[in-house]
Amino acid sequence: MTRRLHGCLFGITLGLILTLSEFGMTLNAKEVETDQGAMHELGAGHDGHVSGSQWEGSPEGKAYSEFNHHVAGGLVVLIGLAELAGALGWSRMAWARSLLPVAMIGGGLLLLIWSDHEAWPIGHMSFSQTYLGRDHEIVQHKIYAILSLSLGTIEWLRRSGALRHVAWRMLLPAFALVGGLMLFMHSHGAHPSAHKIALHHAAMGALALLAGSCKLASVQGTVMPGEIRVSRWELAWSGLVLAIGIQLLFYSE
Repeated sequence: MTRRLHGCLFGITLGLILTLSEFGMTLNAKEVETDQGAMHELGAGHDGHVSGSQWEGSPEGKAYSEFNHHVAGGLVVLIGLAELAGALGWSRMAWARSLLPVAMIGGGLLLLIWSDHEAWPIGHMSFSQTYLGRDHEIVQHKIYAILSLSLGTIEWLRRSGALRHVAWRMLLPAFALVGGLMLFMHSHGAHPSAHKIALHHAAMGALALLAGSCKLASVQGTVMPGEIRVSRWELAWSGLVLAIGIQLLFYSE
């Protein structure tokens, strides 16, 4: 019964990935056309303000975005290695238990501060313009940051034994599933390499959905801190997380 449930979950996820891949690519293409038209008419920059130079697609803009993705990739690789250690039964080591929450909190702080050069707190945009504005790319980056910080804190408390209910274990796969879904809708607007970026995001979204499904399938009852249990679903989860991290390390625009 459990195997059938896992198989159904995996099949549903694959179907959802295929559907979202087509929908996400179509949505991104339409958004790019709309943004390019607006940019042509108004000469607007990434944040919607009229400006003499366009950050998106410029050498500086590409370097800034690629650097952020590469740093995030390094953190995700660390998370994947920590999860692989746990899947292989090495989770008794303190570093393996704390690496995921530390990396998630670090990644959240990175996004919260440096995700977009023009956004608060490092750019000219105010707090309200950043979080309540019309630039969906910036808003999504900040949502990722808040989710990562929140989940990193929860995972730290859970792995230290402060949060013992099995329901807290559901949040990590839920984060992977929600994050994967968001990647299908994430667009860099009028970027010259928008189609290439959309492909990157679609691939990461697909991997995240598969990873979240595997992690969800591995959640079976309460696991006490220090308990060793090797699971093929945990191995698949950690492998997929590593794949996402490697893809981010080689991200380019």
